[in-house]
Amino acid sequence: MAAEQPAAGKKTACVIGGTGFVAATLVKLLLERGYAVNTTVRDPDNRKKISHLLSLQSLGNLKIFRANLTDEQSFDAPIAGCDFVFHVATPVNFASQDPENDMIKPAIQGVVNVLKACAKAGTVKRVIVTSSAAAVTINQLEGTGLGYPASKTLAEKEAWRFAEENNIDLITVIPTLMAGPSITAEVPSSIQLAMSLITGNDFLINGLKGMQTLSGSISITHVEDVCRAQIFVAEKESASGRYLCCAVNTSVPELAKFLNKRYPDYNVPTDFGDFPAKAKLIISSDKLIKEGFSFKYGIEEIYDQSVAYFKEKGLLQK
Repeated sequence: MAAEQPAAGKKTACVIGGTGFVAATLVKLLLERGYAVNTTVRDPDNRKKISHLLSLQSLGNLKIFRANLTDEQSFDAPIAGCDFVFHVATPVNFASQDPENDMIKPAIQGVVNVLKACAKAGTVKRVIVTSSAAAVTINQLEGTGLGYPASKTLAEKEAWRFAEENNIDLITVIPTLMAGPSITAEVPSSIQLAMSLITGNDFLINGLKGMQTLSGSISITHVEDVCRAQIFVAEKESASGRYLCCAVNTSVPELAKFLNKRYPDYNVPTDFGDFPAKAKLIISSDKLIKEGFSFKYGIEEIYDQSVAYFKEKGLLQK
């Protein structure tokens, strides 16, 4: 099979936040499609943190730029001359005592700074901002101390406002909890959360239960499908607006039963007392599918690959 090529000629894409789980996978897929890719990282001198990006340079034309979400000028160079910009960087600090300043303000400022650079560049055909299902399903923004969903919600609102005022073609992709293997140096927190029933990490299992309590379901997608969806909506001219990206809707007890049966070695707990057994909410990817997108990975592949990845990282003993 020939490598998939971008539609017409060689296109350039900028991926903001190249050290992240999604961004790293996105950079890899774009290079494989024949794109020239610019990516931004906070500290290009930290070779351990960018080692995965350095190894991706063998796939094609990948340039690494220093940029910080709160430094407006730092995005001018990486975005100049690009056809598409993928904004996948977001400040995440779940232990933050000050989510307003640690997550919410930099998330909003970051998206505006990126969009300002896009407006300045004059070459950008479309900007794809990755939000989060937390921005759609968790409505209790006040008083819950949930800086992350608040930051994603407010940053997306601000992105739409700025894009409309400055005539920028913007699309937002809203993925659910992501799993599958990662090429980053560190193991991403979202895979750790998705794998918690297998690893037996009580803190993260409670996090998973909290997610279902707040949002109504455990909704999971393979990271590669999220990245494929981002590229799909970038390239498809008729695409517009917001796209939910979700492969599987389940609940903690349903997921636990599935994992217990599929991976009997790990003694996955299946008794959750009176915890709700069924998902109350279904996150639908109908809009994305109607545009012609199809998911490559179901729950079996997502977990088979995540288990293999954890074994490779030495995080599962058997």
